[in-house]
Amino acid sequence: KCSKTLFFSPQVFQLLTDLKQQRKESGKNKQSSGQQNLNTIMYETLKYISKTPCRYQSPQTVRDFLVAMKDHKLTK
Repeated sequence: KCSKTLFFSPQVFQLLTDLKQQRKESGKNKQSSGQQNLNTIMYETLKYISKTPCRYQSPQTVRDFLVAMKDHKLTK
């Protein structure tokens, strides 16, 4: 069985912000080219997401929105 997880931009923003902080705290300077590519992806994603309203959303506001929309029976 295939399991699917849908991530909302606020979750991605929080995850990448946390990872960025962890990397700062670890202080590792030596990085592989794969790690450098990942850092670039993280930087570009954070840069994009930080310009959207999701920066100000919390998990609770996303839950409240989903509950409010449930009665509308929207599909993907």
